[in-house]
Amino acid sequence: MRSDPASQAAGLAGFAVPAKRPGESLVGITVLKAIIVGAGMGGLTAALELSGRGHEVVVFEAAARISPLGVGINLLPHSVRVMDGLGLQDQLLAHGVATRELVYFNKFGQRIWGEARGRFAGYDWPQISLHRRALQSVLLEAAAQRLGSEAIRSDRKLVQFEEVDAKVVAHFTDQSGKLAVSAEADLLIAADGLHSAARKQLYRDEGQPIYAGRILWRGVTRAKPFLTGASMIMAGFQDEKFVCYPIEGVGEDGLQTINWIAEVTRDVLKNREDYNRAGQLNDFLPVFESWDFGWLDAGALIRAASQVFEYPLVDRDPIPRWSFGRMTLLGDAAHPMYPIGSNGASQAILDAYALGEALDSHRDVETALHAYEAARQPSTAAIVRANRGNGPEQCMQLVHERAPHGFENIDEVITPAELEEIAARYKQVAGFSKDALGKR
Repeated sequence: MRSDPASQAAGLAGFAVPAKRPGESLVGITVLKAIIVGAGMGGLTAALELSGRGHEVVVFEAAARISPLGVGINLLPHSVRVMDGLGLQDQLLAHGVATRELVYFNKFGQRIWGEARGRFAGYDWPQISLHRRALQSVLLEAAAQRLGSEAIRSDRKLVQFEEVDAKVVAHFTDQSGKLAVSAEADLLIAADGLHSAARKQLYRDEGQPIYAGRILWRGVTRAKPFLTGASMIMAGFQDEKFVCYPIEGVGEDGLQTINWIAEVTRDVLKNREDYNRAGQLNDFLPVFESWDFGWLDAGALIRAASQVFEYPLVDRDPIPRWSFGRMTLLGDAAHPMYPIGSNGASQAILDAYALGEALDSHRDVETALHAYEAARQPSTAAIVRANRGNGPEQCMQLVHERAPHGFENIDEVITPAELEEIAARYKQVAGFSKDALGKR
């Protein structure tokens, strides 16, 4: 599939004017024209990173209208460090909650263990819990201001890309499939998510995402604060798990917006993943109806939600290469993982930063992309594998297996050293151990 010069010109119109003109040198590479596919967390962060380093950027988004959706999300300190570098940390904190602690419980509400998080654990950056809508809105507003609103284009779905004369050409259609637009650039960054069209072109036989045998139902509820009012809790075990945390401060009514996740094993997947699918209470509420711990009533939280969404737990096997010529993958397009350990959005943000660093450090695009891949592919593959083993939530599974009917003394079930080792190992794998983050 080739594009004629007229359609290429139409596709290229509206590139933002960078701080430096094309051809002038940065620390490493000359100023580039970059196409980013996808206006999610990774794509918008990449747009801000590259634009801030002087490159010309245009973002193409498949949705007819960029309308931030979703429920709660967590940003770990290493990704907040990137947001701070982009000047967005304070805005994000204003929309969310600086998470104070993470605490694990069994299905009876008995405390297994807990740890301080973010600045409360001595990091220089907080862990931030907020609504996904707020995060995307902050990123989108910043991108529109810094790149120019004309550089963010909706209703443009990637269908194919190719290299032509030392350039990369991306071909798009609108939602109807009738309008075809092509754009040429020095670099293509595919941040187009779990069902990435770019990844499918590269790995045609990969097939559908891999189902883990578990369904997540998610919602947000206005309710009274629990524990510290800035606590994140996880209760249960692999087959029956409840997670919740506040994503806004306490309002004048004395209530908070609390994000919750109810996860249950389901051997058969009736529907493929669709992150806007409404969930049905009868499918999962009976499991959690009795989970009233006194300080938290899971059943009441679920019943009081205005909307419930259904998310099959899926990921993909790590792939050996993300970068081919002048294009690369980023975020869920490169390494979709289970939402365990609060890592999905954070890893996409780290990808964007690493890509900007690589482009600043090398003299040609292909070398820079291979350096970016070498920096990020091994670590994200390790997180995918760790999350399949329940990541830091492994402690709940171990306690359930050893004491399925509850316990009187947690130290007789699992030792403090074992608990600390599970948490420390995951921080090391995920790249946010305090020592490692300080050194970077």
